[in-house]
Amino acid sequence: MTKQMYRALFALAISAFAIGTTEFVIVGLLETVADDLAISLTTAGSLVSGYALALAIGTPILAVVFSGMNKKRLLVWLMVVFTIGNALGVIAPTYEWLMVSRVVTAVAHGLFFAMATIVATRIVPATKQGTAVSIMFTGLTVATILGVPLGTWVGQSFSWRTTFGVVAVLGVIGLLAILTSVQQDKQQIEEKTTLRDIGALVKNPHILGALTMTILGFGATFVLFTYMAPILSDVSGYASSSITWILLLYGVFVAIGNIIGGRIADKEPLKGLRFVFLAQAVILALQYVLLPEKFLALVAISLLGLVAFMMSAGVQTHIVQLAERYVPSAKGMASALNISAFNIGIALGSTLGSVVLAVSDVLNTAFVGAGMALLASLLAMVSYNKQKERLG
Repeated sequence: MTKQMYRALFALAISAFAIGTTEFVIVGLLETVADDLAISLTTAGSLVSGYALALAIGTPILAVVFSGMNKKRLLVWLMVVFTIGNALGVIAPTYEWLMVSRVVTAVAHGLFFAMATIVATRIVPATKQGTAVSIMFTGLTVATILGVPLGTWVGQSFSWRTTFGVVAVLGVIGLLAILTSVQQDKQQIEEKTTLRDIGALVKNPHILGALTMTILGFGATFVLFTYMAPILSDVSGYASSSITWILLLYGVFVAIGNIIGGRIADKEPLKGLRFVFLAQAVILALQYVLLPEKFLALVAISLLGLVAFMMSAGVQTHIVQLAERYVPSAKGMASALNISAFNIGIALGSTLGSVVLAVSDVLNTAFVGAGMALLASLLAMVSYNKQKERLG
């Protein structure tokens, strides 16, 4: 890949870093926000669920509305909306105002990742599409490693409003990076997505299979990971003061796995996904054995981080390639549906984890997650074999 390609992908990654930070940093600031706005912690928690809901619902709808727009111009406007959303958070006098700012930011978030995937795959050779998507998503994983803890520290040291202000500045930096580094491309203008195109997408068994893989793969990790903090303290025996550093270790391995996943997805995403999901299933099952041992728990969390998002580039590249083959005018919509599937998977995994916790031992979440990943692997195997028959 050329230097210009890397500059463009880095610009997308900077924006992804800003967006990833604003999504997750609120978790570390909930108590501060609740105290400042005089609301309950439960009400403050809806700022997290409301964000996810707005993202999951809003992304496909906006993908249809803006389907015919030039992709670079759309990315620029999305970063403008993202910045405005965070700026609204800085001055929010009430919970309702802050929720509006979160919803505005969330819809920009979802559509940005959907469209940035299309742009990333177009600015590189076909054999490097997986790597391109993984570089863009690296901004999201780095946000998990650095952006969230730093944003939490800023909020606790100064004010949660200061954190929103810093993220707004990051949004401006991402906006300028896209303006100066992502080149205009005639191919970035598509036909307007129609209702017929949407029907063709949701009726296509290959695309439905790909979306199901995404839901299962992302859900598999979050069945267990949602309860990782209490597991590390109550099962592994770590002090609460150590958990932040252990989760930082997890984040480092997430970033490594993301890059590896991009390399695997470069040639045949579906072929690689079979083994990525299988590795995820095995590693999740191993958590049951490793987590109760204090030292081995560090190995467990590192392995879990390695496979947690390794499928990201593969599933996103695969869905775009499927749309390109079956419904070329709806690639943006297909990408948007997959972004929604990410969040549906996370919500499903967390819900299943809470069910396991209510009726059984918390470590049994490892087996439920492993089962979901195994189903994703089997689905990838079946889809790959059908793809070979179709092309061969």
